Amino acid sequence: MKKIAYGREILEWNASKGLVHFQTKNQLLNDFNRLSQSLSLLSRDNELDGKILVIKDVHHFMDDPHVMSILKEIAINIYNGLETIILLVSPILKIPTELEQYITIVEIDYMAEDAISNLIKAFIKENNFDEISDELLNELTIAFKGLTEYEIVTTLSLAYAKEGNLKRRDLTLIYEQKYQMVKKSGILEMIPFNESFNEIGGLENLKEWVSNKAKVFKDLNKAKDFGVDIPKGVLVVGMPGCGKSLNAKATANLFGIPLLRLDMGKLLGKYVGESEANMRKAIKLAEAISPCVLWVDEIEKAFAGIGNSGNAEVATRLFGNFLTWMQEKTSPTFVVATANDVSNLPPELMRKGRFDEIFYVDLPDPLERQKIFEIHLMKRRQTDLPAIDCNELSKRTEGFSGADIEGVVKESIEIAFISGESQVKTQDIIKSIENTASLSVLFKDKLKVLADVYKNNHFKSASKK
Repeated sequence: MKKIAYGREILEWNASKGLVHFQTKNQLLNDFNRLSQSLSLLSRDNELDGKILVIKDVHHFMDDPHVMSILKEIAINIYNGLETIILLVSPILKIPTELEQYITIVEIDYMAEDAISNLIKAFIKENNFDEISDELLNELTIAFKGLTEYEIVTTLSLAYAKEGNLKRRDLTLIYEQKYQMVKKSGILEMIPFNESFNEIGGLENLKEWVSNKAKVFKDLNKAKDFGVDIPKGVLVVGMPGCGKSLNAKATANLFGIPLLRLDMGKLLGKYVGESEANMRKAIKLAEAISPCVLWVDEIEKAFAGIGNSGNAEVATRLFGNFLTWMQEKTSPTFVVATANDVSNLPPELMRKGRFDEIFYVDLPDPLERQKIFEIHLMKRRQTDLPAIDCNELSKRTEGFSGADIEGVVKESIEIAFISGESQVKTQDIIKSIENTASLSVLFKDKLKVLADVYKNNHFKSASKK
């Protein structure tokens, strides 16, 4: 702050201490802790002439008409020759209409990789750490992306207290700090995952496509030098309970990067412009943490019905922000969007250039159903699997989704345990199948409509059929 003041006197106002002299830290105007009172006094007799005034956490006072009136009066005086600068410091963007034409927005970005790397090197030198390899320095730098300088130094200090040096296992501390940061944002959620593509039966086309993108993500710099564009993401549409959400977790696992989930419901705010600000905040945070996978679950619930009147106006603006970002983004943020019903989604979302590819997930075929049975039995009753006829089970579950099959396996295992049986048999599972109403039975008409929509849009099949 002193560097950009060029010798000017700096005054600072905050709610706890009132008006303070920035350079000397001396408290001024002890009886004027209210912002409106301090501004009233400072605006008289050119008290601000030749000075800089910093007002912290000003968003708490943007609804005070007296404060807004005085700030507008000062802005007009600046236009007429008053030599002063007013800096409004706020963690959120909240500008009253009457001040819009007088304010210039300066947004402080998250720390760049070079700045993070230099901060780590400075910390190592200051604490006489052993030199670390360039590889570990690069890993730490990428892991620290999205954190503030304070959070980075705090995490490094914690590593120093535990290890006396910097080790690769200290990455765990960074991920814990990053988890806290994402959680505190209230918009994004960092999702833990252990799922892999080995736990998904079928969807071979989708798996192969994602595996190719993983090769790019794991060597981004080399890929960019070769001329490869950074992958944007994938839209996975199709029947509920057929592995779309599982695919998002498996993708993050394969890429070896964090998984963030964007809850569209949390974006909606009660003030005009707040929802759009939340969208920008979520995108900015995801880009700061990147490389990462950003999972937008059931995207149709957020953007369906765009163009209609009423509450859809907010959804339309959110959609516009999201669409522009998807089109222009250059950060390694891989978007995995999932949807059950795309019939009401705007066609712009599915145009080439938004997502790299759109896959359609259908109900599993006989071979896929057999594989799904094997996966769930292997996870729960591995010793029973050789004696179970998964081929017969597959024949009896025509029209079942992956979630239906998982439910059948879990129910049959539970019944076998309650009955005191030592193992699960094929007949036990068949009984559970007979007592289960499949997805295709419960939503027969709706699924037929959805299937026609996917077919007419010529989406790429996630399975090899």
